[in-house]
Amino acid sequence: MSDLLIEVAHAVAVEGVTKTYGSEQQPVVALDDVTIDFAARTFTAVMGPSGSGKSTLMHCAAGLERPDAGIVRIGGTDLGPLNERRRTELRRRQVGFVFQAFNLVASLTAQQNVALPLRLDGKRPRQETVLAALDAVGLGDRAGHRPAELSGGQQQRVALARALVTEPTVLFADEPTGALDLRSSREVLRRLRDLVDESGQTVITVTHDPIVAAAADRIVFLADGRIVDDVRTRMDASTIATRMTHLEDR
Repeated sequence: MSDLLIEVAHAVAVEGVTKTYGSEQQPVVALDDVTIDFAARTFTAVMGPSGSGKSTLMHCAAGLERPDAGIVRIGGTDLGPLNERRRTELRRRQVGFVFQAFNLVASLTAQQNVALPLRLDGKRPRQETVLAALDAVGLGDRAGHRPAELSGGQQQRVALARALVTEPTVLFADEPTGALDLRSSREVLRRLRDLVDESGQTVITVTHDPIVAAAADRIVFLADGRIVDDVRTRMDASTIATRMTHLEDR
């Protein structure tokens, strides 16, 4: 198999990535020579104690931060040589983001919120494209509603549709159910799982929640800026919780 085919099979590839914060006198190593790739059409959960480097890994893998060393590729494109304008263009077109805070514009309808990334990219959104994104998260009948008229779970699903409307190579989710009640969390989680199983989307989520991680195809555990376990089979929530307890007690 050629190198090109290998790269394309990976939605995201991270090689030898190191990221340090702080001063030379008091450096804090957030990522320590991390190498990992994320296969297309899979659902990966990244877990670890606070300060383990999981959010930094997501930010570097998504092109939000530049690593101090190493290579990051999204859809086969090396981010290293790209200037900030080209990195921004790549993120808009190949990367979707969903965060714990929904970050919806209160004055806009669900349909207008979903269309926003396309407008920011200088495109004229087609109504059928925007409505298809809302339909994909089960909110086609809420297109004209503003955020205040939607439940928390519905708002997060609008945010999910907004992330999907550009048809990204990879969807990054940072604690996507953290601000939701149990019922809403399960609905958002089901939608994420369906995106992988039915639409072939690639999802990478950072989470503390064992229930979220239990829905993933793969769980990557970090501690002290390094990958300490990479489980490529489904695990139940209680086993994940026990594993996390052991990491936190290290």
